[in-house]
Amino acid sequence: MWKRFVRALKSLFGGLVSSIEDPKLILEQNIREMNDQVPKMNENIATVKANVMLLQKEVKRYEKAISEYTAKIRSAINANRDDIAETYALQLEKAKENIATTKEQLNYAEQAYDKALQVKKAFMREKDRKIRDAREALRASERAEWQSRIADTLEQFEVAGIDSTHDEMINRINEETARNEARMEIALDSIDTKSLQIEVDAEKFRASELVKQFKHEMNLESGETEEKSKELLDNQKEKEESSESGKTIGKERSKS
Repeated sequence: MWKRFVRALKSLFGGLVSSIEDPKLILEQNIREMNDQVPKMNENIATVKANVMLLQKEVKRYEKAISEYTAKIRSAINANRDDIAETYALQLEKAKENIATTKEQLNYAEQAYDKALQVKKAFMREKDRKIRDAREALRASERAEWQSRIADTLEQFEVAGIDSTHDEMINRINEETARNEARMEIALDSIDTKSLQIEVDAEKFRASELVKQFKHEMNLESGETEEKSKELLDNQKEKEESSESGKTIGKERSKS
């Protein structure tokens, strides 16, 4: 009985949760969560990389110490100071043990770093695939919503009588346009267009006569100016001839 009761409660709350779930919002939240995982993963990888770098520095420090202890032991032996050589020999042995342990730790750390990089590559590849699928699903959902709105609009055309109202309004506008055009034709027919045309022709004739008059006056003025210029030229020639004749008479008198 208890199992049945628990199962009934699960089915009740499961149905309630399913009813309030919005697939679009859940997909968008999933995309945000997957993107948020990347910085955390980078921090973990950076921590592993830092451990590798510290172990590498420690190995180099032990290698340098081993080299120094070896040189000191040789110098002490050459100086017949076995007591000093023994002291450095113990330190050298300890340094070799430490470097062996550190190299082993470094090996594990490098393996962990390589595995972390592989995990990140796999995660990024899977993340990109899921985000791409989610965005495609969201675009498909948007298209479906748009198609649903169009379908609702098309249904309203027939159900709510939008078609008939639309056609009725177009017919009204066409009728009003026809009435206005008919009024314009009647107004034009009521006007004496012949008399208007006669007045227009008379105005044109009057304008033409005025232009002719202007041309005639301009021709007369040009003729008068030509006559005056001829007179001026003749007077100038007479003056020049008289002056030349006076000069010749003066010359003849001087010779005599």
